[in-house]
Amino acid sequence: MNNPVELFKQERKKRIASFAENTALKNAAKEFNVASNSAQYSYNFSWLGRPIIQYPQDIIAMQEIIWEVKPDLIIEIGIAHGGSLICYASILQLIGHGQIVGIDIDIRKHNKKEIEDHFIFSQNRIKMIEGSSLSGDVLQQVKELAKGNEKIIVSLDSNHTHEHVLQELRLYAPFVSKGSYIVVFDTIVEDLPEGYFSEVRPWGIGNNPKTAVKDFLEENDQFVIDHEIDNKLMISVAPEGYLKRIW
Repeated sequence: MNNPVELFKQERKKRIASFAENTALKNAAKEFNVASNSAQYSYNFSWLGRPIIQYPQDIIAMQEIIWEVKPDLIIEIGIAHGGSLICYASILQLIGHGQIVGIDIDIRKHNKKEIEDHFIFSQNRIKMIEGSSLSGDVLQQVKELAKGNEKIIVSLDSNHTHEHVLQELRLYAPFVSKGSYIVVFDTIVEDLPEGYFSEVRPWGIGNNPKTAVKDFLEENDQFVIDHEIDNKLMISVAPEGYLKRIW
């Protein structure tokens, strides 16, 4: 092959695939994932001034997905400080196309003010809905926003219990367009040691986003895990959580 651009892409694809069998790298990544989660490593970063509670690897993965899909709409469940909302909206602004709707059961007033005061918000790419992602009212609002949009990405990052995530997957997966993704964050919970969290949480091993993904995929063959993303990132809070719609 004489095309250096395509050659580079093929070499990268081959290298990423090889990581699936790279035991040393996988073990090192696992050790870092365990140690960094307990140290709240994901809280260290911001995007254009807003805290973005994500790992840099997952931020890059989402950027790649948004660039590839060029969505008309991104549905993000879980707003927190709004960093991801600002991040995804800023990428849409660079593309020159698309909107994002953020959903949260409790949008804190100070966070809402910071988001609305951000210059990216003034570009009319961000909408926010306060309420439960599982409520009929919120779902109806999302359906109205989704009308006429052909390419849609969904991101789930709210309540991490098995039942809640499974219900979100069932309700929001139908919005996802073929070739696009529904990304389930914090599947890493299943891979952390028992009793890992010092504080009491309603989720844990056997009851978390990864177990919900497993059940969802057993009942829905329109989606598959994009293992290439897992192999590429190695360090992530969403292992086996990048689900691509194939039909």
